[in-house]
Amino acid sequence: MDDGDARDDVGGGGGGRGGRGRWDDGLIARRAGERVALKEEPPADPTPEEDALPPLGGSYGGPLRTRLDALHELVGLSRARVEGDALAEAGRVLDEAAARQRLSSRHTVIAIAGATGSGKSTLFNALAGVPVSETGLRRPTTSAPIALSWSEGAAGLLDRLAVPGRLRRRPLAGGAADAELQGLVLIDLPDHDSAVTAHRDQVDRVLGLVDAVIWVVDPEKYADAALHERYLRPLAGHAEVTFVVLNQIDRLGTEAADLVLDDLRRLLDEDGVALGEHGEPGATVLAVSALTGDGVPELRELVGRFVQERTAPERRIAADIDAAAGRLRSSYVADGRPGLDERAREDFADRLAVAVGAQAAGEAAERVWRRGAIRACGTPWLRLYRWYGRLRAHGSTDPRPESPVEDELTARQRVEQAVRIVADEASRGLPAPWAQAVREAAARGADGLPEALDELTVGLGDPAARPPRPAWWPAAVLLQAVMTLLQVFGALWLVGQIVGVVQPGLLPPVLVMVGGIIGGPLVEWACEGAVKGPARRYGQEAERALREAAAACGRARVLDPVAAELMRYREVREQYATVSGRGTGTMTGVRPSARVVGGSRSGATRMGATRAGAR
Repeated sequence: MDDGDARDDVGGGGGGRGGRGRWDDGLIARRAGERVALKEEPPADPTPEEDALPPLGGSYGGPLRTRLDALHELVGLSRARVEGDALAEAGRVLDEAAARQRLSSRHTVIAIAGATGSGKSTLFNALAGVPVSETGLRRPTTSAPIALSWSEGAAGLLDRLAVPGRLRRRPLAGGAADAELQGLVLIDLPDHDSAVTAHRDQVDRVLGLVDAVIWVVDPEKYADAALHERYLRPLAGHAEVTFVVLNQIDRLGTEAADLVLDDLRRLLDEDGVALGEHGEPGATVLAVSALTGDGVPELRELVGRFVQERTAPERRIAADIDAAAGRLRSSYVADGRPGLDERAREDFADRLAVAVGAQAAGEAAERVWRRGAIRACGTPWLRLYRWYGRLRAHGSTDPRPESPVEDELTARQRVEQAVRIVADEASRGLPAPWAQAVREAAARGADGLPEALDELTVGLGDPAARPPRPAWWPAAVLLQAVMTLLQVFGALWLVGQIVGVVQPGLLPPVLVMVGGIIGGPLVEWACEGAVKGPARRYGQEAERALREAAAACGRARVLDPVAAELMRYREVREQYATVSGRGTGTMTGVRPSARVVGGSRSGATRMGATRAGAR
């Protein structure tokens, strides 16, 4: 086919030339011409080999199915919390995976991409065995994607790529060589560095949909920044579905070709493109000359094995998931181990206890208990003296000192500070969206918490208002009354002796009165020592009850919502771990070495003479 025939082929197609071509499953089959004959339509009845092929629709299984399900769950759980293009990209991956699953699993779609003048169309024709894509000095030569399918049933895939029917071709019958390529759909793309913006847009669109890509570079532009920075580096994770072909090696000597090939491998390594050796996963690097045919059979063999494995669609989707997971990493991977431990919970409860004055309330209850015991069991003369002292000091007979106003109700600022501290501790190290969600949950719980604690304090009552009385108090009171009566009786006895009513005798009444005078303070001292333990326990119990009530209120309003957000984060973190491939054998952390075809692995040196347009 000369250039004129090629232009007819590309521009008009076979289907619109007076019945010379005909449509079949979206593909145009050109009848045999005088110089070139394209393959005739296969028979309508399927062959036994076609019966053995997998169904047109595919289904994902194993780790890929698990990762897709996890990604779907991750997107659903994160819509209200994670915003941005990363989540939209994850949704796009799910949509594309579902779309690819509905289409033919018999076919592998491989795009041939390259820069202007790299010879990708020539290589496309060499693989086809027939001049299908136009070649020549006019730039850009390829203006639209051209599809070449080695078997039927690829119409849905080509419709998805928006390849028009007039640009769908079939190769010549090539015997065993073509049998190895059964299932291959080869796409010749426009130049990725074309001056026409529409051409670059088509390249970007198709590269996002194909199963694999063959990058064609030449000795002059293999280090071009546009190729490495715009395509190879961002698509470094797609190494398993990437071929890098150094074309036009016929322009170089053997030693120069090896140097260029080694420098190309070095640049790919700098881009992060994993290169495979000895069957390890990674990109394939190959040196060919599409013009002379050197290396083309090896490339056909490699592509044939790749197609017959029928795993390219799943590998491509897995790489897309890896890329989406990489973009989402900052939204799900925390620094350290965020969350609330027991120490943080106890500190929060302590701060709330201080805010409601639990310790002060306990101490007040203990003082009231002891004061009540002393008042009930003390001598009346000492009680009278203390009453007079309080009257002079405070102008009131109330034995309980007046508490400051700020200690009677919950200190709002202390509550707000406690909530801020626990929210900061819970969100420390969390990714920004989830840290914000934790802080918002704590803030919602803090709204109204001081009022709730005030109501709680009032509802529990003042433990110092009516302290309980132990069973031995009546006996102590009776004994103190006896001591007082002894004092009164001794005093009256002495008075009676003085006035002459009672027979004189100084010693007995003095002994009775001294016994009462000494016994009263002894009874009071004994009671004061006896109430220390119960009073302390009563105060501790009052403090504990108020502390537990405040902690329960804080837990219900603040800690539980915060814990719920942390639980949601742990759920999405587990889903993200599944999406990122941990535990599936796809993330080993070990980078494969280089797999190279058509060149030796020697120390690479940069070739300045062949770096036109280099970075």
